Amino acid sequence: MFKKTEIQNYNNEQSTGDKVICDLLAMTIDSELSEAENKIWHAHPVWFLDGNPIVGYSKLKAGIRLMFWSGADFEEEKLKMGTGNFKDASISFTSIDQVDTSELKRWLKKSREIQWDYKNIVKRKGQLVRL
Repeated sequence: MFKKTEIQNYNNEQSTGDKVICDLLAMTIDSELSEAENKIWHAHPVWFLDGNPIVGYSKLKAGIRLMFWSGADFEEEKLKMGTGNFKDASISFTSIDQVDTSELKRWLKKSREIQWDYKNIVKRKGQLVRL
């Protein structure tokens, strides 16, 4: 179903309701970012463009959190800004009905166009540079 069986395995480990959300997210991300590499990174599914983390999701107590590494600059009301010096933003889902695929596709388009260079953050001693 997805490019990587390890992501399908991650999804299969979730409760039925969360699995449906994860499957929809993975299918949509794979479709919209077809050139992206994906893998389990820090125990969660993450998609990368040229080695730079773009989008991923994880299971939290509050539901499934979809995070965009550079999402703070998307100017999207529903995406909640992260904390600290990073440019991440996320949204949590507790039901498949909350996932608006047209919104998701718009965010994924922005994730390709608006990127901060997380790949080289260590080399730059924690400084983020816009790509």
